Amino acid sequence: MCEYCGCQALTAIRDLTNEHEAVVNLIGAVRAAHRDGDTPRAAAAARHIAALLRPHTEVEERGLFPALAGEFPDHIAVLEAEHRHIEAVLGEAADGTPADPTWPGRLLDTLGRLRAHILKEQDGVFPAALALLSTADWEAVEAVRTRVGTALPNATG
Repeated sequence: MCEYCGCQALTAIRDLTNEHEAVVNLIGAVRAAHRDGDTPRAAAAARHIAALLRPHTEVEERGLFPALAGEFPDHIAVLEAEHRHIEAVLGEAADGTPADPTWPGRLLDTLGRLRAHILKEQDGVFPAALALLSTADWEAVEAVRTRVGTALPNATG
């Protein structure tokens, strides 16, 4: 993903970006499952996306976003609302394949929104954080990461 602003040099942003990349790959898996008419496979991938996003969202909402909310309150509110919507649709697959016949289409729509959401973070939030956050802010972000970890395999977060 993005390499132009230097934010990838920060561990916190690099970890969030790695999680974004894993999610984008899983979005492709959901699309392939949908194309194949395999809703159970799409639901399994949705559960994997949800698992990746749990600690990721915690780091953003408890670490990164509070440090930016004073400067960009409306943008942060929109991002948090998008998190809730994405969580709700992914959560419908938490216990298996949803019976609702509209779910696969809603899932695809939501994953399209998730992809756009990721781009907003990569191209807006992360560079803004690089420019605005203090050392203490970055330490707060890292403290959240230490507490919640990551769902990425072979990661040390």
